[in-house]
Amino acid sequence: MTGDLWTPPGEAARGLSALTEDERYRRFDELQARMAGVWEAMRLNYDDESVVVVPSISLDKTEAAGTGTAMQAYEERFLFLLILLREPRLRMVYVTSMPIAPEIIEYYLSLLPGVIPSHARARLSLIPVNDASPIPLSEKLLARPRLLERIAALVPNPLRSHLIPYNTTERERDVAISLGIPMYAADPRLAPLGSKSGGRRLFAEVGVPYPLGVENLRSLDDLADALVAMRVDRPAMDSAIVKLNEGVSGEGNAVVRLKGLPASGSPGERDEVLKRLREMELESPTTPFDVYIAKFAENGGIVEERIVGEELRSPSVQLRVVPGGGVELLSTHDQLLGGASGQSYLGCVFPAAPEYARMITEHAEAIGRRLAAQGALGRFAIDFVVVRDAAGGWTPYAIELNLRKGGTTHPFLTLQYLTDGRYDPRTALFLTSLGQEKHLVATDHLESELLKGLAPADVFDIVVRHGLHFDQSRQVGVVFHMISCLTECGRIGLTAVGDTPTEADRRYRDAARIVLAEAEQAFVEHPLPV
Repeated sequence: MTGDLWTPPGEAARGLSALTEDERYRRFDELQARMAGVWEAMRLNYDDESVVVVPSISLDKTEAAGTGTAMQAYEERFLFLLILLREPRLRMVYVTSMPIAPEIIEYYLSLLPGVIPSHARARLSLIPVNDASPIPLSEKLLARPRLLERIAALVPNPLRSHLIPYNTTERERDVAISLGIPMYAADPRLAPLGSKSGGRRLFAEVGVPYPLGVENLRSLDDLADALVAMRVDRPAMDSAIVKLNEGVSGEGNAVVRLKGLPASGSPGERDEVLKRLREMELESPTTPFDVYIAKFAENGGIVEERIVGEELRSPSVQLRVVPGGGVELLSTHDQLLGGASGQSYLGCVFPAAPEYARMITEHAEAIGRRLAAQGALGRFAIDFVVVRDAAGGWTPYAIELNLRKGGTTHPFLTLQYLTDGRYDPRTALFLTSLGQEKHLVATDHLESELLKGLAPADVFDIVVRHGLHFDQSRQVGVVFHMISCLTECGRIGLTAVGDTPTEADRRYRDAARIVLAEAEQAFVEHPLPV
């Protein structure tokens, strides 16, 4: 091949500013056309195969994370990808904002089945930007074309390499162009489909059930008009949810209480609705009301009925579109939610309960086929709410389309990479390569001020002394993640794997209890000076 694809990567990075958006997308499209060949060559033991991992969070997650340390922990959340180094010739470049502690890397390499850790380490290049500011990693890279050139030089063959991001914006597109390799992720031009408004439109197009609501709103007046119209159809609706188009993990949601309003169509109804909107309960405790409304005006959002019933659960379905347009159903999860109104993502249970897992996968596959037809690529997830009626039946509602990796991605892939297993949509079970059933419980939010007294080395000591390590022979145990934000944020994540739902839950609770107890004991033995 000749032409723009073969512009030297460092030169491409330095010349990006001279390119128009159309020119950038032309180069990006040329690179993406190579992804099918890269995909077909994967895991064929070529000696020049590589992946470049840039876990940049180009979302409003920067505010949710709050600090550079927390952002670094989110970047390290995808260190489970190091398990890919079990492929004996694969090389990996893993980029982070700040250096990763060597003991954390050793911890992950110790998980690799059938691989000598030193051999895997020799094929791993860790590239820190040395910039701790809480801005997207991809933005930091684009400001440093010489660093991008160094990364590109670590790719042995661009024809057998691809970029793995967290989510995709024009920043990640430009990183791919600068490196001269395709990106295994959704085209940024499809981003509107992953917004709250875009998701609702897509659900309507494919005939998937979703809550009553209105999309493409920009102001309090828009919200008031929408709620007044919705109350015509649902006069008994006692609450609604406002969502920012680009909100993540529930942080962009707010609850509007409608109970006790004048009857639909009554004089003064709209004024009362506006009053309730000004009193809506924001899910993010750190976002002021005026900041939330400014974001709503800038990027838009939706309002929809808050689903209620005898019992409510929040499952999700994860799928991927592979090069060539095939749609693969990967997993189902029951999400663990918390926060001010129970809308913030905390963790997950895998697989989702069988009584509704097959139902939601049918709807998810219909959405996946539409996304594939529109050119989507890579992993994505659909969040549902399912409500049980008095007769015991479940009714599903699709509520969000996340056109990216999400909170359920790393626990599931950790399990899959460690066990060579697969999820069977027909049985709603995950089976290893040996036919053994597996379950997991995971969280990103084991949090306590006490945890600030622990360093990563302390965690690994606790793991060894209490037998919390993942047991390769039985394929059960615990894998920790987000380890680097312990000392500053008092937070760590974990994935607990068991042969049954009960065992996975027990291992999860035992690990959380042991780590917190050890942290408390550390303060007893070494009290802070008065």
